[in-house]
Amino acid sequence: MAIRSIGIISKPRKKELEAILPGLLGWLKEKGIQAILDRETASSLNSETRSGLDVPVLPRGDLPAKSDLILVLGGDGTLLAAARNVQPSNVPILAVNLGSLGFLTAVTVGELYDSLDLVLNGKHQIDCRKLLQIQVVRSGTATTTYHALNDAVLNKGAISRILDFEAYVDGRYVTLFKADGVIISTPTGSTAYSLAAGGPIVHPSVEAFIVTPICPHTLTNRPLVVPDRSRIEIVVKTEAESVFLTVDGQVGVSLHNEDRIACELSPSRINLVSPPHTEFFEVLRSKLKWGER
Repeated sequence: MAIRSIGIISKPRKKELEAILPGLLGWLKEKGIQAILDRETASSLNSETRSGLDVPVLPRGDLPAKSDLILVLGGDGTLLAAARNVQPSNVPILAVNLGSLGFLTAVTVGELYDSLDLVLNGKHQIDCRKLLQIQVVRSGTATTTYHALNDAVLNKGAISRILDFEAYVDGRYVTLFKADGVIISTPTGSTAYSLAAGGPIVHPSVEAFIVTPICPHTLTNRPLVVPDRSRIEIVVKTEAESVFLTVDGQVGVSLHNEDRIACELSPSRINLVSPPHTEFFEVLRSKLKWGER
């Protein structure tokens, strides 16, 4: 598919944008590509720079319908926020790391123009990532639906006490987690919070979800890997404590006792443009320092 327009999403108030955007927009204009900024990106520029940029500015949620490619300038958090706005469209995302770790945003600033050239010439690779669909079911009725690229996390409020969660897979009782919380993760999210909580690293192509208890108070409670065609349900069994659901570390809701969190494969997908000559295990070595002492 020919790329005629590129929507640009960035981490707000990132200083590097002042240096990157003018040159980037000029480069795209020379290529005959229409650039579109989201409002957060436009507001990150000073008034003088902004007034000199002759590009449309739209709400972030409107960019996918107007763009053939979404360019994300930021860290993994910026990409996760962009992914929520892009789905359920199939617009590919090219993520450029302006953050620190950048596990998902593996393209560096120095590789920006080479990566864009590959995309414009149709020589790029697409890495299709599955999403987790999360529903909050209260009194038998689904009240809220979210889609996560990384994970859904159930954890406690300010007071540090043990929480109880019943876990079910495809309607079958699994166990009672007595823990600080529970993480339901995609393979993409296996290198995020789940990994920090002791979960396994799962290759993005594996058709699975990971259920990881956070600081379980029973030594036999271990991370569980299930097929991604499964329906995972976590039931809150804590009356006196505050429990919260957080999706991709950015959005969420307060939960009630007996609320049921139902997680299954989302019908939506996220298409990430892969960096040239980079594969999963190389990213593990470079980002997680595998094999180093």
